[in-house]
Amino acid sequence: MSKVYNVLVLCTGNSARSVMAEGLINVMGKGRFRAYSAGSKPSGRVNPFAIEQLQLIGYNTSALRSKSWDEFAPSINPDAPQMDFVFTVCDNAAGETCPIWYGAPMTAHWGFPDPGMTGTDAEKRADFAKVFRMIMNRVHVFVNLPLEMLDANAIRHEIKTIADVTGEADEAVQNQWIQS
Repeated sequence: MSKVYNVLVLCTGNSARSVMAEGLINVMGKGRFRAYSAGSKPSGRVNPFAIEQLQLIGYNTSALRSKSWDEFAPSINPDAPQMDFVFTVCDNAAGETCPIWYGAPMTAHWGFPDPGMTGTDAEKRADFAKVFRMIMNRVHVFVNLPLEMLDANAIRHEIKTIADVTGEADEAVQNQWIQS
């Protein structure tokens, strides 16, 4: 069996972008990846619009919660899984001093705009859908990297280059994952 890669996605509040990335990696990674999300200052709740987006791809949202990155810091939680990759998805988290992760995981910053903080519910929902598709596009590139064929330097280069992938997921990728 192939290695399963552990991925931690960080955002300050762990209520939207990091949670959506967690779900997308878990679904689109098809068992090759085990993703988690956390925040430096967790909000205490997952945004319901983020939950809606994840339900569209069939992700089980029943256990989702906003949690601290301390749960994944081995110095605080000795039972924490060892991470292979750590990605920040908001600019605030990228600038913060992170805990020390065992195993020196590969890191990258994949910044996304903060979705749907103002407007009507319909406007918020549309904003969340747009950011979700942006995250989906980067996750699609990431989970399809031939990690077993690349050396560590090539992988580092590729995950940092993914940050330059812009725009929304193309229709074929989106249709593959969004359930009718």
